[in-house]
Amino acid sequence: MGLCLLLAAPLAGCGDRTAVDPARAGVQQVLDRRSAALLRHDETAYGATGSRTAYARLRALPLASWTYRVTAVHHGGKGATADAELRYRIAGYDRAPVSVRRTLTLGRTADGKWYVTADKPAHKAGEQLWDQGTVTAAKGAHSLVLGAGQSAGDLRAYARLADHAVPAVSRAWGTDWAGRVVVLVPRTLEGMAGLLGSPASNYRGIAAVTTGEVGGAGRAPADRVVVNPDAYAMLGGVGKQVVLTHETTHVATRAHTNAATPLWLSEGYADWIGYLGTGRTPAEAAPELARAVKDSQVPTSLPADKDFGFSRDPARLAQAYEGGWLACRMIADHWGRARLGAFYRAVGDHQKRPGAVEEALRKVLKTKPEAFTAEWRRYVRAQLR
Repeated sequence: MGLCLLLAAPLAGCGDRTAVDPARAGVQQVLDRRSAALLRHDETAYGATGSRTAYARLRALPLASWTYRVTAVHHGGKGATADAELRYRIAGYDRAPVSVRRTLTLGRTADGKWYVTADKPAHKAGEQLWDQGTVTAAKGAHSLVLGAGQSAGDLRAYARLADHAVPAVSRAWGTDWAGRVVVLVPRTLEGMAGLLGSPASNYRGIAAVTTGEVGGAGRAPADRVVVNPDAYAMLGGVGKQVVLTHETTHVATRAHTNAATPLWLSEGYADWIGYLGTGRTPAEAAPELARAVKDSQVPTSLPADKDFGFSRDPARLAQAYEGGWLACRMIADHWGRARLGAFYRAVGDHQKRPGAVEEALRKVLKTKPEAFTAEWRRYVRAQLR
């Protein structure tokens, strides 16, 4: 009796084992060979694993790593589709691999060998730049600009602006960040929206955004500044520099920006650094808020996060950015630039929104929310009247 009980447990365990899908193992092997060929720039070996389209498009991308992890294989007819996690890292820029979801279409030879016919973003996943065409690159002293459908001269112009932005940000914020930036320049607004996995209408009129991980979410190992070439082309020289410096500030402050940080602070601080040294007056930099002040409509409170929604009325959106900028400018004027940076870090160090700003105001600026808001309203009136 005792012997039967001892044997029963192992036997039951055998029945619970999940059968290994040989197709999944075969697909993983071909993707491993494909990745290795890409990294060692072996086009012949890459072609032996299937379509060469991605190889040509990726040739200019300086890769430190590129790996797939197959998560599922779906059989259909003579071929299959595979769900996979692609992890890649740009050499010299990404401190850890970027992770994106992909769907691969595969065929099978007569002797049973798998090969790749297509590699596309997974359902509801953002595109990668190479999905939009051949990637071209311009490397600056502090920047890497990657484009699809852009001329080499245009990419070099972006690199010059980014190279100016990086040291400008370090002078104001400090050097406790990577000190380099990756800029993605798609062909059109629709291309920008594809990279961000959102409708183009969300970004119409927005010159650029920064995302921690294109197509991803949460704390990311890599930042990308994604440009809307349609809106960016409408800016003058100063405006273009302000935009890239603003977005580079987001890259630099990423480690101290989280759910505790209100958008008036993160966007206002980025604008504050962006406008440093430009000579722009408050009325020139905050025209919508200046109009409101002239109409005796000074905001009663600092901008709320919802005021920064890209789909909001453009004038209201502009006022939100301008109000945040003036709040940060006021801190720099009244308490000093060092205190402004310390205030930003103190808010982010709180990790959660409740009490974060209040505690930072008390500890760093020695004031309270009501007094700070009242001072901000006086500052707005004085600067824009």
